[in-house]
Amino acid sequence: MLIRQLYYFVSLARERHFARAAEACNIAQPTLSAAIRKLEEELQVQLVVRGKRFAGLTSEGARVLIWGRQILADYDSLLQDLTGDRKALVGTLRLGVIPAAMPSVALVTEFFTTAYPRAHVEIISLTSRAIALALDAFEIDGGITYLENEPLERVRCLPLYHERFVFIAKRDHAFSARASVTWREAAGERLCLLSEDMQNRRIINRLAQAAGIAVTPVVTSNSFLALCALLRHGDWASIVPDTFLYVFGGTPDLFAVDLIEPRQEQLMGLVLSQREPASPMA
Repeated sequence: MLIRQLYYFVSLARERHFARAAEACNIAQPTLSAAIRKLEEELQVQLVVRGKRFAGLTSEGARVLIWGRQILADYDSLLQDLTGDRKALVGTLRLGVIPAAMPSVALVTEFFTTAYPRAHVEIISLTSRAIALALDAFEIDGGITYLENEPLERVRCLPLYHERFVFIAKRDHAFSARASVTWREAAGERLCLLSEDMQNRRIINRLAQAAGIAVTPVVTSNSFLALCALLRHGDWASIVPDTFLYVFGGTPDLFAVDLIEPRQEQLMGLVLSQREPASPMA
């Protein structure tokens, strides 16, 4: 009963609406409300600020939410672990991936789905900071992000590959016959880049600063798809990871060359929660 009550409570905290939470749990709203009141009675604290509608969690409710997510994650892991046969692993692997790693995520999911054919994979586009928060909140099983540029706490890191930056523009650009482009030259172009909340962009800013220049894009977006659309349908250039070419490299009207002075690689990898025992999905 406690597991069910916690499940309803966590759903309410996620949906922030009693009716939507009940619908997500496939139960009637009075059933959900009664279960949460029963949980409050058992814990002897008020968890939800009630008014005419959901008004948030109390301070005690926020603490119970953290424990509830952990308990539910452990319960799911227990059920998965009891299946015994690794090939019989079922459920959903929730993977948070930064936009810069999206073009290469299939390399990981292909191995996973081959090894565990009964499991499903849910890929969520998140910033590196959101991945760290989601791991702590048990909202994802793992993440793919940069490993060396910004502090990573309470995670296990598994290196996957090195990423480098390339300059990309339409085929008729003045640099199209070049073998490489310097950062100073790239900074002088009409650029569209990822937005400042993306670690990829913060790395670009640091590299430009190290070269003694400033990168000032005209257009920013949190989506590489938007950058590709701009590159194909306007007089734009961009700085993107080389993995961008896995998806968009077959576009005949675009070209890409290495960026130099400085030439640098970033280590990308899988991050998992440090807690033991790890979930079977992790």
